[in-house]
Amino acid sequence: MLDATNLRLLAELSSNPRLSMSELGRRVRMSAPAVTERVQRLEQAGIIRGYRLELDPAAFGLAVTALVRVRPGPGQLPAVAQAARETPQVVECLRVTGEDCFVLTVHAPSLAGLEEVLDRFLLFGQTTTSIVVSTPVPQRPPPLE
Repeated sequence: MLDATNLRLLAELSSNPRLSMSELGRRVRMSAPAVTERVQRLEQAGIIRGYRLELDPAAFGLAVTALVRVRPGPGQLPAVAQAARETPQVVECLRVTGEDCFVLTVHAPSLAGLEEVLDRFLLFGQTTTSIVVSTPVPQRPPPLE
């Protein structure tokens, strides 16, 4: 399924997911209907899982970004996952191996706002928080080889 043409399509869409099918076709030297069919097959196969709008949290007054590791107490694993789903400031929740079970990405307006979010999770276990000071490598797609 991931032939050279599909890899080129994915590379183009990764750099600009707003490309029209006709522009995408021009870039990979295919007709718009052929490109549309290929993109639809990639979507149906689950290779393309969606198109995202990337927003700057600071533009919405969310100046603090933190990575929060959560080590749930006994029997609290489902509660942590549920709390993450119900907390709008949590924009990502990863279940991980190691001493901690979850890593959350949290956006808050201030340190006090971050503290409020942390207090919700302290009900279920221990947290360890790292405040993000910069992003030398922003989120990007996996290497397409």
